[in-house]
Amino acid sequence: MEHLALENKLSPAFFKARLISESIGNVIGFIILIGLFWMKGYFNWPEWADWLVIGAFVIHCIGTFWSFIEPKFLYQSWGYQLDREFLQISHGVLKKEWVTVPMTKVQSVTTSQGPIMKAYQLRGIKVETMGSSHSIPALDEQVALELRERLAEYAKLKDVEE
Repeated sequence: MEHLALENKLSPAFFKARLISESIGNVIGFIILIGLFWMKGYFNWPEWADWLVIGAFVIHCIGTFWSFIEPKFLYQSWGYQLDREFLQISHGVLKKEWVTVPMTKVQSVTTSQGPIMKAYQLRGIKVETMGSSHSIPALDEQVALELRERLAEYAKLKDVEE
């Protein structure tokens, strides 16, 4: 059974913001690995420790490569749709997931914005129900604020958290 794509997508700026965020993590990982390589030579670790450090380096290189192609797949796979009764979210690269959240079950709606997202005028939205939490990671700031207000209105929430 084939599912239809949902009409609303993440912000196109998601790709750049995610790349910057991933790159920062990758640089920190490489700095730590360089420190381990230095310590390996300086402290004359046993041969098995050499192999551990080399293995960590190889795994980190693979992860770095994936972090440069993953944002494109994530951007293409995310979608959402909202009406007065349901919020529908679909996402997933290797395993596609479709979630339908009834408005009657929504307990809170929050937006979040870190420094990288702020630089690109992006916000994430988190919708919480009694037993679960669902998020949309990166929408244009104005779209996110409007969506938060509409979700709160449809769910009949009194106050909306920033």
